[in-house]
Amino acid sequence: MRIGVPKEIKPQENRIGLTPESVKTLVSEGHEVLVENNGGFEAGFDNDQYTKAGARIINKASDIFNDAEIIVKVKEPQKVEVDMIKENQIVYTYLHLAAAKELTEGLIKSKSINIAYETVTDDNGRLPLLAPMSAVAGRMSVQAGAHCLEKNQKGRGVLLGGAPGGEPANVLILGGGVVGENAAIIATGMRAKVHVVDKSEARLKQLVQIFGDKIIPEQSDKIDLIKLVSEADLVVGGVLIPGAEAPKLVTKNMLKFMKRGSVIVDVAIDQGGCVETSKPTTHGNPTYIVDDVVHYCVANMPGGVPRTSTFALNQATLPYLVKLANKGYQKALLDDKNFLAGLNVHKGDVTYKAVADVFGYKYVDPTQSL
Repeated sequence: MRIGVPKEIKPQENRIGLTPESVKTLVSEGHEVLVENNGGFEAGFDNDQYTKAGARIINKASDIFNDAEIIVKVKEPQKVEVDMIKENQIVYTYLHLAAAKELTEGLIKSKSINIAYETVTDDNGRLPLLAPMSAVAGRMSVQAGAHCLEKNQKGRGVLLGGAPGGEPANVLILGGGVVGENAAIIATGMRAKVHVVDKSEARLKQLVQIFGDKIIPEQSDKIDLIKLVSEADLVVGGVLIPGAEAPKLVTKNMLKFMKRGSVIVDVAIDQGGCVETSKPTTHGNPTYIVDDVVHYCVANMPGGVPRTSTFALNQATLPYLVKLANKGYQKALLDDKNFLAGLNVHKGDVTYKAVADVFGYKYVDPTQSL
């Protein structure tokens, strides 16, 4: 198959869909790979590395979209890219459609085949293609939050780990999944006081086994969330419902109970955010203030560390891409129910129920659509 890798065009997005090593793997399987000129430069991969791996360097994204059977990206297609997607073309990337009505409409109209990294599952119901970027975002969330707490960033002026004579900051992590666990790794490492909220008692027990008394586990149906939010210096939103819009756990009304200069980092912003006052921001302009609370809502946090992120992402996504290219998309998906869960829009059908439900589209079972 002919596989195309355009340069990412979302603001401050410096990752790329394939590393040179991944290209080499695909070429060794007999596939042709087209990479846009300097597409991987900001992630530390130059054109020579791609050509040595067997790729062809293409000057214009439009030529890649015109010629490739599979488009491999990192972030959801932007408007100009949606307009270039062809009927029957396979798009393999993060989509986050439940928070993107216009994009969903565009992909439906294109009659293309759209596989979302974030809804591919494994036998345990986990999300193996979302996990590596959730891990990166979780770790970055505390770094970003610590920076935002500095006074020159309009924060409270507190150091996350405290100092002799100064108490450590209170960190409240909403969601004990991959984001929450990785946020806790950094927050406990910085010696903050860390509360982790999750609805699953079993998951909280797992986290206590990992972190011991370095975290305070909080079961969501047994807590006073307003009290926890009011005591927090940093709130990390890491709640996820696979493929669906994130629930709004922190309401606008709760902000009036928060400390002046406290910080919210809403990692769930890709799926609409778990804070009512959240709106997507960029690495270039990452924060804004509502009711004296700093909001950091960068929708592509791992794009800030593109080299680390691209390696981590490819380790997860490449095996599925090899199956897709070797078998053809229909056989690859029908042979693997977990991979099939990634099919969100197929030739005009909405084949992921959470996306159909949020926008009122008719849901078509992916097996039937195929």
